[in-house]
Amino acid sequence: MDVSAFPCSDDVVPDAVTLLPLPDVADQLGIAVTRVHQMLRDHQILAVRRDGIAGIPKDFFDSTGAVVKFLPGLITVMRDAKYTDEEILEWIYTEDATLPGRPVDAIHGPLAREVIRRAAADPF
Repeated sequence: MDVSAFPCSDDVVPDAVTLLPLPDVADQLGIAVTRVHQMLRDHQILAVRRDGIAGIPKDFFDSTGAVVKFLPGLITVMRDAKYTDEEILEWIYTEDATLPGRPVDAIHGPLAREVIRRAAADPF
């Protein structure tokens, strides 16, 4: 991968998920878009390509517009377990009655550590 490229997954998230274009994410975080590309290369966040445009799920940000605190750790745990970015996205958007809800929603609240524990134990 050349240094200007950044990873972008196939669109495996539900159609109802709002994707934020990378320039919008950069504006929201108050950083250059190249820094967003670096965050993607560093696997701090994940992007998908929908209709030819790279975007980051809006669910990956908290109410202040910052990246959800536990998201980078969750991605790291799952990548260390050899899951692909697409598998990570599918898992975090899959309903889990025992949480309750989806892992992507649970990482916004008191169940965030439980989500990471489950991801480390056996997400699929």
